[in-house]
Amino acid sequence: MTGNSLIPGAIARLPWRVLSLVIALGAFGLVVLYSAAGGHVRPWAFSQGIRFVGLLGIAIGLSRLKEDTLKQAAFPMFGVLMALLVAVELLGVVGGGSRRWLNLGFINLQPSELMKPAIVITLARFYDLLPAGEIRRWNAIWPAAAMIGVPFGLVVLQPDLGTAVMIAAGGLVVMFLAGLPLRLFIGGIALVAVAVPAAYPFLHDYQRNRIETFFDPERDPLGDGYHIIQSKIAIGSGGIMGKGFLQGTQSHLDYLPEGHTDFVFATMAEEWGLFGGLAIIIAFLMLVNWGMRVSLHAQSRFMRLTAAGLATTIFFYFAINLMMVMGLAPVVGIPLPLVSFGGSAMMTIMLSLGVLMAIARAERGGSSNNAF
Repeated sequence: MTGNSLIPGAIARLPWRVLSLVIALGAFGLVVLYSAAGGHVRPWAFSQGIRFVGLLGIAIGLSRLKEDTLKQAAFPMFGVLMALLVAVELLGVVGGGSRRWLNLGFINLQPSELMKPAIVITLARFYDLLPAGEIRRWNAIWPAAAMIGVPFGLVVLQPDLGTAVMIAAGGLVVMFLAGLPLRLFIGGIALVAVAVPAAYPFLHDYQRNRIETFFDPERDPLGDGYHIIQSKIAIGSGGIMGKGFLQGTQSHLDYLPEGHTDFVFATMAEEWGLFGGLAIIIAFLMLVNWGMRVSLHAQSRFMRLTAAGLATTIFFYFAINLMMVMGLAPVVGIPLPLVSFGGSAMMTIMLSLGVLMAIARAERGGSSNNAF
């Protein structure tokens, strides 16, 4: 078979239904960013489009990975990211009051974002190596708890509680799906419920303000409560059909802060209404459903745990963001992936999708799973 015939064959085997959905989400995000900039491709839509194309290419490249390659890379990848998280504490770039990035010259890298899919793959490999008879013993718990707890603590120190919670959530999902006793998770939830009030005085001022604002946004409508109040106004004013493209007032008149990043859903909902919001929600649910179907049909324990963990990571991303902008959760700085401006969340989602496509491809002996 010639090289020219291999390329069309590889392209044909790509999961085009999934890729079409991802491209549609990314394209819609560019439309929203174009509107948020007042009908201009700069400063957000143009650079976001370039970033999207590049990361989509990386995701497609990752879809060619073999299971053995993922297994061999799991622990070394975790070790490298742990070293980078320590380096952030020592050498990291400070922005917005947090030390989260490493300046590599050509890019500011946020290692905590890479840890979200990495913790899933690493724990999936750990439980893949663990004998079935050990799954309910202490040896199945403390190493996994340490692998979650150490990066969680380092990210909290940055401080970035939202990202830390997502790292922990992804890891805990893998632990649960691996078969650990349910009583451990119930006990853990009870322990957290008891510990949270005790830890409250030790939170940063801005973290305490976010929690208090969540319970009573009106207590400081021009201060800490401003974001969420304006977000609710924007979403509510969109109604069923929205005000129309480029017709949003909350974002265009600068009432809505961060309307191109964390609160981009509110910017979109004001112009596209309930229909636009439902379209985004359904699109993300289709992606998550596809990921869980990939997990159900995976050929090995490692692949099943990895696929399920990455699918739930995608779910946590958009669910937490939507709850945040609707006032159903504290503002924790989680963007809406593929739609919000910025590369960190998009990178995490594209890496997750790339690995999911690799697992789907392995299921079909080289042909990716297109089903939702």
